[in-house]
Amino acid sequence: MKLTLSWLKDHLETDAPLGEIVETLTRIGLEVEAVHDPAAALKDFVIAEIVEADRHPDADRLQVCKVATGAGAPLQVVCGAPNARKGLKTVFAAPGTHIPGKNFTLGKGVIRGVESLGMLCSAEELGLGGDSHGILELDSSAPVGAAYAPWAGLDDPVIEINLTPNRPDAAGVSGIARDLAAAGLGRLRKRDPEAIEGKFPCPVKVKLDLTPADAHLAPLFALRLVRGVKNGASPQWLQDRLRAIGLRPINALVDVTNFLTFDRGRPLHVFDAKKIKGDLTIRRAKTSESLLALDGKTYALDENVVAICDDGGPESLAGLMGGEASGCDEGTVDVLIETALWDPANIAKSGRKLGIVTDARYRFERGVDPDFALPGLELATRLVMEFCGGEPSEIHLAGAVPAERRRIDFPYSETRRLAGVDITPPEADDILKRLGFSVEHAGAASARITIPSWRPDIEGKADLVEEILRIAGLERVPATPLPRAEGVAAPIMTPLQKRARAARRTLAAQGLVEAVTWSFVSAKEAKAFGGGAPSLALANPIAAELSDMRPSLLAGLVAAAGRNAARALDDAALFEIGQVFMTDDDKGQRLAAAGLRRGLATSETQGRHWAARTREAGLYDAKADAMALLAALGVQGAQIVPGGPAYLHPGRSATLQFGPKSCVGVFGEIHPRVLAELDVEGPIAVFEIFLDLLPAAKAKATRTKAKLEISDLQPLSRDFAFIVDRERPAGELLRAVLAADRTLLSGATIFDVYEGVGVPEGKKSIGVAVTLQPRDKTPTDAEIEAIAEKIVTEAAKRTGAVLRG
Repeated sequence: MKLTLSWLKDHLETDAPLGEIVETLTRIGLEVEAVHDPAAALKDFVIAEIVEADRHPDADRLQVCKVATGAGAPLQVVCGAPNARKGLKTVFAAPGTHIPGKNFTLGKGVIRGVESLGMLCSAEELGLGGDSHGILELDSSAPVGAAYAPWAGLDDPVIEINLTPNRPDAAGVSGIARDLAAAGLGRLRKRDPEAIEGKFPCPVKVKLDLTPADAHLAPLFALRLVRGVKNGASPQWLQDRLRAIGLRPINALVDVTNFLTFDRGRPLHVFDAKKIKGDLTIRRAKTSESLLALDGKTYALDENVVAICDDGGPESLAGLMGGEASGCDEGTVDVLIETALWDPANIAKSGRKLGIVTDARYRFERGVDPDFALPGLELATRLVMEFCGGEPSEIHLAGAVPAERRRIDFPYSETRRLAGVDITPPEADDILKRLGFSVEHAGAASARITIPSWRPDIEGKADLVEEILRIAGLERVPATPLPRAEGVAAPIMTPLQKRARAARRTLAAQGLVEAVTWSFVSAKEAKAFGGGAPSLALANPIAAELSDMRPSLLAGLVAAAGRNAARALDDAALFEIGQVFMTDDDKGQRLAAAGLRRGLATSETQGRHWAARTREAGLYDAKADAMALLAALGVQGAQIVPGGPAYLHPGRSATLQFGPKSCVGVFGEIHPRVLAELDVEGPIAVFEIFLDLLPAAKAKATRTKAKLEISDLQPLSRDFAFIVDRERPAGELLRAVLAADRTLLSGATIFDVYEGVGVPEGKKSIGVAVTLQPRDKTPTDAEIEAIAEKIVTEAAKRTGAVLRG
């Protein structure tokens, strides 16, 4: 909700400065999000007069002007505006002034050999709209040397309020003024619209074609014709106010409805009467119907949408938007002004379904003041006649204003019980009356409170306590410390929460930076990462590119890495912990930890470094991160199986599992085809582990740790070169070597893999370094040879490996 200070003072008689008004608004629950001062950007611009204007000696389209600025001798300015002439008063900017419309700072210049000591400005250059074909032409009475912004009325601050959904009354400037007056910041100017006598019956009738069960959809619809209007531009003051809050003036008839929407929180609509065919009917739309609306879009309707129809079909969407066919323009002579009440829940549902967001919907779905429906029509009629002339008809009314008024029996002790504050009954009465509530005493300790029509959010005694307290001041609530619990608090984190916290710390220690991405992805991204099921598509996405629940954290991380790379941040090392969605039930939801490395952000370095060898991140960096995470979580025994899901490179990926049906994660490089589909440059190495599928930690150890044995004897190392099938995993060969002697062999590592000359086709050579750790005595050469024979035999038995000759 936006309003200007001068607009507020139309409804509130106050001498309070802007700072006090802003502070009070926030204090009483209308949080001020920002204050925009348009004069701040124009503070250095002054009114000047051209006292001389001669043609530039070296350019036909330029003039050399002498400009009086009210300080010192006239300054020389080179100007290319066609309307620059002697005697013209305009706006001058001295060197050093920031030009907001063009976003640059002005300096001294030499234009075609002639020095220019400033600039004469157009409306566009000041950021005021319009064009730059000519400089501003000010009234001859404009004072030379005066600051331009205050003289032009551009020093009216704009207050932006972050309005909560439960305060529809504050969606109008008059409602905000009422709250400020209740808070003691001034006196509310009450200006009830006077009824305007109709000169003739309204020729267009209205019928509410709704069943008794649907009567709540349109309790009231009123219509008035004003004939003989001359539509054109609205007055300058009205245009200025609309522009100040970000609205574009259109014409007087439309501007009146927009003005009352923000001034009184009362949305209205105007029809060109000549474009209406027959009478109007309010009914549910049909599934075969559509409407070309004022925003230029065609909306397909259904029976959930309430439509305003003429004999040709829908002309307007109730509470949402009018139709283009019946809109008012400069040719409108007879105008129908409409005021109505609509069902808030239906307006909200229809607006979400159609994707229509308007100022009218914003107010109707929260609840407008039903008692101001007809006065709002009278006020709109008066403004239309003032701006456009014309003769009004009588009001044609269908339905009626709801007469029901909510009443609440309110014990004054509730303020003490619910808020811990003692508010005396006279003070509580005074606050409620200033807010528009009616108070009828039912004894000294309680009262019957009648709720005003503009406060649909007040439903019970707690709401009344809130109203009293926000005006009285929340600072009156005493600060009461919570009681200190005795003893040490019991742990409250679940095992899965502890695991997520440990994973976050581990991955950060690996040099990865935590990212938080949307749980929603586009349909293309969802399908690329194994999702895209119809059951996981959102019925009402917040954006077209966020239409599906993510099947993998990698979808968001890869997109983030792509956006970084597009901004020259090539070396990305990211991780995320969050939910992923396989199906639409609770069993299909998983807590995952995923990481990504791109560019030179490897497990050793985070980019180029003078003391380190640089290389691009790849498969083994992702594996190192995944294994480090499993180790930190105390998970052992995970099997690494080559290959992974379709979005990973088939030859550079692997699956982590505990048995053939227990997959707990994957790692590898993203498939080039997927990167091409997402328009992201690779390679990108990733891993993803499902934290809730990992084996649970044992409650307590089932066996003690083995005794630490440190041998006094020196270990021995022997190297073996085996020839194995090319497709044989190297891990199988390592396990076979270690199985030869589980007592003497303390370790085995691969130090070389070779294919080429000297190795048969379809085979590869794997170099294995074996470490022997003697326990009791130094082994003899014969014993070492015997162990070597056992290693060769076991490798051949389990993997078919033979020693390389």
